[in-house]
Amino acid sequence: MLNSNLLRKLDMQDLTVFVHVYERGSVTEVSESLCVSQSTVSYCLKKLRAGLEDELFVPARGGMRPTEKATNIYPHILRILECINLCYAGTMPALPCGEVAVFNVQAPEYFELLILPMLLAEFHGAGHPVTVNVEKFGQDVPVEEMSSGAIDLAICFGPNYHRRHPGLKSQTLLQDDLVCVVDSSHAPTTRAFNMAEFLSRRHVYPTPWSTATNMVDGWLAQQSLRRDIIARANTYSSAVRLLKGTNYILTLPTRIVSQLCGEDWVACCEPPSGIPSFTLNMLWNERADRDPVNTWFRDQISKVTSSIF
Repeated sequence: MLNSNLLRKLDMQDLTVFVHVYERGSVTEVSESLCVSQSTVSYCLKKLRAGLEDELFVPARGGMRPTEKATNIYPHILRILECINLCYAGTMPALPCGEVAVFNVQAPEYFELLILPMLLAEFHGAGHPVTVNVEKFGQDVPVEEMSSGAIDLAICFGPNYHRRHPGLKSQTLLQDDLVCVVDSSHAPTTRAFNMAEFLSRRHVYPTPWSTATNMVDGWLAQQSLRRDIIARANTYSSAVRLLKGTNYILTLPTRIVSQLCGEDWVACCEPPSGIPSFTLNMLWNERADRDPVNTWFRDQISKVTSSIF
């Protein structure tokens, strides 16, 4: 049952517009992305504001800023759309006898640790003939490889950590926060870092994707600040090991910490106030969008990811 009759007037396009405005912050960009007029986007926002009894987005410098309510309901609306997609997906499209569906994916280690194990377990349990090959995500979206078919799907962090490319479609899979990991004998008494102490220590840099800086460095650069990197590690787990017996700091996604940092000597602390959260996004092109097997694969990723919430 719906709590308000106004909610009955909302449809899938309204919810899709909400997600795109939240992620892009621009009515113009949303209209271009969804191939609808700006007046249609404005009409959808009008219906959303009436049905949800909130302004949702207010004009801000450079675009539209979400209200507190919009921020709170964003993950719930994502789940609604994901559930609708799962209803549409149904079963795996038929493959020629004896053929295995092979998917080549570029993704950060975050995807391999958090999502891929559950995805493969689902395929195994259902008896789906699927092989997933994962390459480390590079410095930018592999547009050419996706166009040629060498890469079927790209998984990357957002929002706005990579240059946008026309013709690519995207879906936000989940949202996560960052936490500071240290040797427990060197944890601050409050289990929280202020900016001064955060910058006074040396940092371990995990390189689960191929970039010289990450979201922490980008956030600091916006404030004309930088941190001191003592070491770079190829994996999250090896980065954690470098902390033992030192006062170094490792900044990790919260969902990864819950998997890797269960030992007594490891302590988790709050990062400095204002450090941003991030999203995990799935990208594909028009060719993949028309491919029923690729569509099914994306729906399985969405299904598995929705169970993490």
